[in-house]
Amino acid sequence: MKAVLFEKFQTPPKVVNVEEPTPDAQGVVLKVEATGVCRSDWHGWMGHDSDIELPHIPGHELAGIVEAVGKDVKNWKVGDRVTVPFICGCGSCSECHAGQQQVCLHQEQPGFTHWGSFAEYVPIHQADLNVVALPETMDFATAASLGCRFATSFRAVIDQGKVSAGQWVAVHGCGGVGLSAIMIAQAAGANVIGVDLDPAKLALAKELGAVAAIDGKTDVVEAIKEITKGGAHVSLDALGHPVTMTNSILCLRPRGKHIQVGLMLGDHAAPAVPMPKIVGQEIELLGSHGMQAHRYGAMLDMVKSGTLNPARLVGDKISLDQAPDALMNMDKFQSVGATVITSF
Repeated sequence: MKAVLFEKFQTPPKVVNVEEPTPDAQGVVLKVEATGVCRSDWHGWMGHDSDIELPHIPGHELAGIVEAVGKDVKNWKVGDRVTVPFICGCGSCSECHAGQQQVCLHQEQPGFTHWGSFAEYVPIHQADLNVVALPETMDFATAASLGCRFATSFRAVIDQGKVSAGQWVAVHGCGGVGLSAIMIAQAAGANVIGVDLDPAKLALAKELGAVAAIDGKTDVVEAIKEITKGGAHVSLDALGHPVTMTNSILCLRPRGKHIQVGLMLGDHAAPAVPMPKIVGQEIELLGSHGMQAHRYGAMLDMVKSGTLNPARLVGDKISLDQAPDALMNMDKFQSVGATVITSF
């Protein structure tokens, strides 16, 4: 099969031909119809993820068609249209038994713990636990954007942030994760503020329901406090940078919630945090790491009803041959919306 592969970290990936995968007894192989190019993939290519063994095929935001089924799989058949959370649970640990597969103690992640979806085919383990059926009306490019960015934002806003109508929510970073969070928080009835350096992304944030858009080069904290008359109730760092993390914490009102959604790896893995604010104002710090397959139903119901429209967040559609350049430039330039590989 055709795939994007790199043999060393931080060296140009190449499009090559490799052997097609086969499913294990409880797994499936998917024919990839679309896969997103995500900042997490860039972190992997940089060598920031210790799970990656070389040579490696990246890619973890995917949607496709079931191509082959393991002998013990009960819920899926060849031809099913599906997607997958980027975190796949083992089904046996205490967290999986509690329904918290997003923090599975033995989790597997396509594109990190094993070869991913920058390829014509990808294997998925524990399919009955981890695979999600797609609505017939949803195209594959939109579905691919769900697995990491949109689903992660849904959990961050709804499950972790518990955002409710009338609250003020600040979103720092209006890339794929941030724009998803803005749409979801607005759908929950919140007043949302978007922060970014890119005017085009701020314009889209307002189109998606943000009541205010702040240039990240200005005094972000003071601007949010002035708009909200005291600070945000919930604030998300959707980028993953010491500056956006700090601004997210400092812009909160007393007893507010900071949610760290963007990964902080490499040189940013151990940032300084404003502890006096956290202690003195009883600020909650929460992480948000993907979303379980069994929670997709609530999100997809909102999509089917028209309350959420993730199709608006799909940006550039590229070919697999263009993926190496898109991956390497992820930290330098990101298009408005999610870049998705749709041609293999």
